[in-house]
Amino acid sequence: MKLRTRLFITFGTMVMLPLILMAIAYMSIGIYMTHTIQREYGFETVDYETLSNSIQLSGEQTELLFYEFLDIINKTPEKLEDKSFLSILNDKAIEKASYIIVRKDNNLYYTGSHKAANRIFDDLPPYGHDTSVPDTGYYYNQLQKLVKQADFRFSDGSQGSIFIITPISSLFSRSFLIDMMVAIALILLFTACMLTQWIHKGVFRPIRNLNKAMQMIAEGNLDYSLTTDEKGEFGDLFRNYEEMRLRLKETTDEKVQSERQNRELISNISHDLKTPITAIKGYVEGLMDGVANTPEKIEKYVHTIYSKANDMDRLINELSFYSGIDSNRIPYNFHRINVHEYFRDCVEEVGFELESENIRLNYSSLVDPSVRIIADPEQLKRVINNIISNSIKYMDKPQGVINIRILDEIDSIRVEIEDNGKGIATKDLSNIFERFYRTDASRNSSKGGSGIGLSIVKKIIEDHGGYIWATSREGEGTCLHFVIRKYREVENDEQNIDN
Repeated sequence: MKLRTRLFITFGTMVMLPLILMAIAYMSIGIYMTHTIQREYGFETVDYETLSNSIQLSGEQTELLFYEFLDIINKTPEKLEDKSFLSILNDKAIEKASYIIVRKDNNLYYTGSHKAANRIFDDLPPYGHDTSVPDTGYYYNQLQKLVKQADFRFSDGSQGSIFIITPISSLFSRSFLIDMMVAIALILLFTACMLTQWIHKGVFRPIRNLNKAMQMIAEGNLDYSLTTDEKGEFGDLFRNYEEMRLRLKETTDEKVQSERQNRELISNISHDLKTPITAIKGYVEGLMDGVANTPEKIEKYVHTIYSKANDMDRLINELSFYSGIDSNRIPYNFHRINVHEYFRDCVEEVGFELESENIRLNYSSLVDPSVRIIADPEQLKRVINNIISNSIKYMDKPQGVINIRILDEIDSIRVEIEDNGKGIATKDLSNIFERFYRTDASRNSSKGGSGIGLSIVKKIIEDHGGYIWATSREGEGTCLHFVIRKYREVENDEQNIDN
């Protein structure tokens, strides 16, 4: 959920929820109090107007008590002279949140509350109130008292009056107000707790989780994942963090792998350089010590030294080329090349080396002599030399054979270089173009190699707009295929016209 939406919901909840809950509380408290009034005070009809109108409620709740007083006056007025009986009546009045005052002539005869009676006694109406209208009374606004009066005669003939005094502020209107204030406080507390929990869950918890995740990143732990189905800003933050984490992890893994490969490369190159250097030193010492004492031996020693020096040069060139691959700074000089002539020259050049290795070279070209391609001659020659070097390295037959075939693929040419070496296992075939990958787990000086030859081949072919793959059978040999598009004069002329 978006923060803007969350703020709107929070604002609406803060305004509307308390109002709704207060309305519910008002109705619930009102219903409860009406039932209470009906049960405790015997009123048949009590509504919300009664609860909010203290004077009406005061009159109604003392009405029954007043009728009881009138009945006593009419039947047994002498009971009103008995203060113990008056105390009983006062207790009944107290149950109605009232008290009584009995006046004899102009003197206070009995009261249920002397302190309250002293404040209102002098303001009480005189004897002679019309008792035939019992539902009338007096309201003293300044004292907030409702007074009902009934007159009678004492046994000695003195004028007597009995008053029911009801403080209207002490009735259910005050209780209702208190209950509503408590309800409002509880509603506000509930609303605040609910919104706090919601904001904590929707805002602070995601921030805390994101902060913890960033601390994990700072400590180098790139495996701490954050996933969420949340929408809005926090959902975007979580997804951006996860994308950042995966990229950092990928970069870190690549860096670790690159460092491992570089260490392996240095180890491989060091091992491969040590072999020809040791051989060169041995043959040079033989020359210096006079071991080669015939022209034939001297020529053989010099040829071997030259061959080993070429091996060293090849390794150093591979290393230099590898650094160019890593930085994408391989120098290319593309030219239009006649396929037939170019591969014929390459075959003649590599033929001498294969002869010395006791390997027979077969060459066939099925393309038209006029077919041309756009390629860098030097880099394409590197491709052929690397493939053939690999074939020589893993040749295990007494009579080795390498076949080079140039095939016509309509819009492109396909070059196949096949040997009868020991072949490559099916499980290794898809990995041979990866850097530093070698099918022979146990390394030895006779086969050596940096492990980057075929990765260089793949890079050069792909930079020429072609693609390369291999097929092999264990024990029978391996064939590498690569395809390069033909150069077409018509297409080139059309492009020049369009330009």
